Amino acid sequence: SIVPSFLFPFKSYNRYGDVMLYWIIGMNILGFLLMGIDKIKARRHAWRIPEINLFLCAVAGGAVGCTLGMFMFRHKTKHWYFRIGFPLCILLNVLSLYLLKKGL
Repeated sequence: SIVPSFLFPFKSYNRYGDVMLYWIIGMNILGFLLMGIDKIKARRHAWRIPEINLFLCAVAGGAVGCTLGMFMFRHKTKHWYFRIGFPLCILLNVLSLYLLKKGL
């Protein structure tokens, strides 16, 4: 593996470990960017990113990026389902990675 283990503590030690690492990094970057783009679009009263897409990104591994984007851009912070849902997605992401590492 070319990725240091301290960068991804839940990394599996099989050939799919690096793929999972890059997936998680990519989804978190995407989630962060989606929150920023949606904030810009909201200010301009333009077409918006559907909320379901933001949650799908969070569930698919980008919950940390979505949560950071939510607070950095001060976007969707008044909606209880984002304030509670994104942190729950973080727990779901961590649990999923743990179970993947254990092989369950």
